[in-house]
Amino acid sequence: MVVRLQFIPGGEPGGLLDLPWSTPLAAWDDPRLVDMVHGTSRHVVRFVADGGRVFALKETTEPEARREYGMLRRLTTEGLPAVQPVGMVNGRRASHGEPLAAVLISRYLDFSLPYRYLFAQERRPDLPGLLIDAGVVLLVRLHLEGFFWGDCSLSNLLFRRDAGAVMAYLVDAETAERRDELPDGMRANDIDIARENIAGGLLDLQASGDLGAEIDVLDVADQLEHRYQALWDELTGTEELSLDDRHLIDRRIRRVNELGFDVDELLVEHDPEGYRLRVRPVLVEEGHHARELRRLTGLAVQENQARRLLNDIAAFGASISRDADTEIPQAVVASRWLAEVYEPAIARVPGALRGRLEPPELFHELLEHRYFQSERAGQEVPIDDALRSYLDSVLTHRRDEQTVLREAGSRRPSTST
Repeated sequence: MVVRLQFIPGGEPGGLLDLPWSTPLAAWDDPRLVDMVHGTSRHVVRFVADGGRVFALKETTEPEARREYGMLRRLTTEGLPAVQPVGMVNGRRASHGEPLAAVLISRYLDFSLPYRYLFAQERRPDLPGLLIDAGVVLLVRLHLEGFFWGDCSLSNLLFRRDAGAVMAYLVDAETAERRDELPDGMRANDIDIARENIAGGLLDLQASGDLGAEIDVLDVADQLEHRYQALWDELTGTEELSLDDRHLIDRRIRRVNELGFDVDELLVEHDPEGYRLRVRPVLVEEGHHARELRRLTGLAVQENQARRLLNDIAAFGASISRDADTEIPQAVVASRWLAEVYEPAIARVPGALRGRLEPPELFHELLEHRYFQSERAGQEVPIDDALRSYLDSVLTHRRDEQTVLREAGSRRPSTST
């Protein structure tokens, strides 16, 4: 048997080379197997821990593995939120010579949470809406870049915490297509598929008791279409302005920025007969606040986390400028905030608790905790005191979410029902 392992340079899967490739994934019994919490799949999926990393291995046909591997590479290369492909394996044969399915290998997304885990752990009434909003942003981002998904569902999404909200990541790209510009009909079809699949996922949750019977599942699913259209129109719609209202162009850009997107190019058409301007964003990209935070501090975080950290930097800057009785440059403020506030707080988190939350999400929760403490005390609580309280009363009681195991020590194969 000649097993071919194709992988991306720099992402070599190391010790995975000696896995039992001549055995179907469902029959594997290797000490490196871990049973992660994840969505349902029509394929056999196993998780392997190796070299401090966790990999997802999915059995599928060779054409499907090649296609999905290539599509995930395109998605991640363009900075879209999707799982990171590592490689694929083909040429597998069982000990008796019969051919075995190909295997797609991807990196497990640290601190990612499947929807069933979120609903089982958190009884938040706003959780369905948060997941819908995250899915809407992902679909809009895909469509802006010309990607048709064709299989959006709760099971094909992973969620990461994002300063009280969540951010959605694409997991399964089997049906994805790329066009130079996505036709309206394909966008509408993608939304219809997502709405139907998400309604089905929520109905399954109700049947299992993880979603309250009082929740109108169809109404929640309908929100996806309404919220998608509202966001799409804001990001791409044409706005007609009077020649005297040219300052409103800047307001349009600020509205898009507040939604977390940057306008890289703006089309302005002048109608001399009607004395009107037609304004339409041409190139729009998510990550306005995340890019600003990275420019100032080097921190790579998600959009809502960046917005919250930028607000804290601004408050810190106002405080030190007041004490110094002079305006301090933003770059200096950001550098001091990183060295005097953020990094010392994160460094004080005990090693045993660092897998509970990503550092920027932990810092966001610390700020929330400090705010409510200060409200109760009627004065500002020092951040060191707030951190001690947060570690003792909040973080120590959270589950580790860097890699969420279904059951410690379990090595059962993951398949759909």
